[in-house]
Amino acid sequence: MNQHDPVNQLDPADQLARALAFRRLHEEPRPFVVPNPWDAGTARLLGGLGFAALATTGAGLAYGLGLPDGGNRVTRHDVLANAAVIVSATHLPVSADLESGFGETPDEVAETIRLAAAAGLVGGSIEDSTGRAEDPVRPLDEAVERVAAAVAAARALGFPFTVTARAENFFQGRPDLPDTIRRLRAYEAAGADVLYAPGLPDAESVRAVCAAVDRPVNVLMGSPALALSVADLGELGVRRISVGSALSRAALGAVVRAAEEIRTQGTFGFGAQALPYPEVNALMTATAPTAPTATED
Repeated sequence: MNQHDPVNQLDPADQLARALAFRRLHEEPRPFVVPNPWDAGTARLLGGLGFAALATTGAGLAYGLGLPDGGNRVTRHDVLANAAVIVSATHLPVSADLESGFGETPDEVAETIRLAAAAGLVGGSIEDSTGRAEDPVRPLDEAVERVAAAVAAARALGFPFTVTARAENFFQGRPDLPDTIRRLRAYEAAGADVLYAPGLPDAESVRAVCAAVDRPVNVLMGSPALALSVADLGELGVRRISVGSALSRAALGAVVRAAEEIRTQGTFGFGAQALPYPEVNALMTATAPTAPTATED
């Protein structure tokens, strides 16, 4: 850790309580939705709407910085600084999109987990993508070593940091379900707490992934291609649901539509869909949710 790394403002007991609360959510009989804020304001809004946990979005952060997602354009420092801001804005557990671990070696992935914990996070995902268009997914043996390093670093912390392992085949244009399942099983064997294959195309592929592993499965929603409800996903065996960059893209879509209305029609009807000024102020000044209690029960 160096002087430029984010500083954890959480009391250790608070971080432990958040970590235990996050673990318990994965044990509930019905799946839970973990929405993805991209700054302190959206974290406060989502926390105030009653969600039980939050997760950062690398793509949403990139868009907020005026960058395209992918290609390793957003640095580890950017991601962890953003995560620390989100953690400080809520009493909810926060997990992070840690990309592919921000390093080419397992040791660098392990350091990313330690720095994520130091930023106040209680979980994070490590994906098997490379960021290279010509070779987008890592060889399985290499990917497993990286997941194992992340798990070892997490287990050495003073609280249960939840490691999510992501198989990126479908997200990277490689719609190979058998290989995706093979990868998720290998990441489970390496100790990952949660398994995740973003971009699954239909209910049957979701069902197949959930049936193939024994750890909780996270599914990415927000795409019209996978039009399933929370109840539908629960029936398929899903334990956690995230929306990735979809909320940030929905917000950008609202801005584009409003701007187009102004530019092309010279009208301002979009204001009817905006949150009223007093309501936004109230949401931003409302008392933060009560911190969870650190118990194993």
